[in-house]
Amino acid sequence: MRLLLVEDDNHVAAALTAVLARHGFSVTHARNGEEALRALVPGGPAFAVVLLDLGLPDQDGFEVCGRIRKRTSTPVIMVTARADVRSRIHGLNLGADDYVVKPYDTGELLARIHAVARRHAPEDTTGGADATVLDLGTVRIELSTRQVTVDGAQVALTRKEFDLLALLALRPGVVFRREQIISEVWRTSWEGTGRTLEVHVASLRSKLRRPTLIETVRGVGYRLVAPAA
Repeated sequence: MRLLLVEDDNHVAAALTAVLARHGFSVTHARNGEEALRALVPGGPAFAVVLLDLGLPDQDGFEVCGRIRKRTSTPVIMVTARADVRSRIHGLNLGADDYVVKPYDTGELLARIHAVARRHAPEDTTGGADATVLDLGTVRIELSTRQVTVDGAQVALTRKEFDLLALLALRPGVVFRREQIISEVWRTSWEGTGRTLEVHVASLRSKLRRPTLIETVRGVGYRLVAPAA
């Protein structure tokens, strides 16, 4: 996921960029409002989210948000030390999609990034059978009916087990960070959910009788290993 970070403090930007990079994000750093607006020109890189600091050296972040919203629908998360309610309301009225107050918890920021990106992701309009049925060797996933079969026999999964399997199966080979999975499946950033995630992965491996189908990527998360054709 590509992000545009608008932050005039190079030390803050470097630290945040390092954290985001460890979680699989590609970050472009703009040091002021004009750099941010130049990065958002038509035909330029497509950003999933803009992280916008309000205390910029060349112009107020609220003004930058308004100008961004006039040229693109890219989600904007305001990241600022301004904690008063009036600033929050003003930012949201200008078109910001979320408002995070410094200092913030990194896990919460990651969850908010995924949440706004998910809300703005284009819907699948193919409507074909390939969009609703996933065949992974002897494992078959029917997204529309939420049914899973292994070797032709139906396997009973809980709601969260199915959601987890479907998330990984829709993008086989792609590594999903633990924080992203928790945000997508459990809709939360609570760190205690991590143990629940491990339990669900273990349960899926057991029920599907395919222990190598879901691979643990140490220190990052999980990915689904598509069977060889």
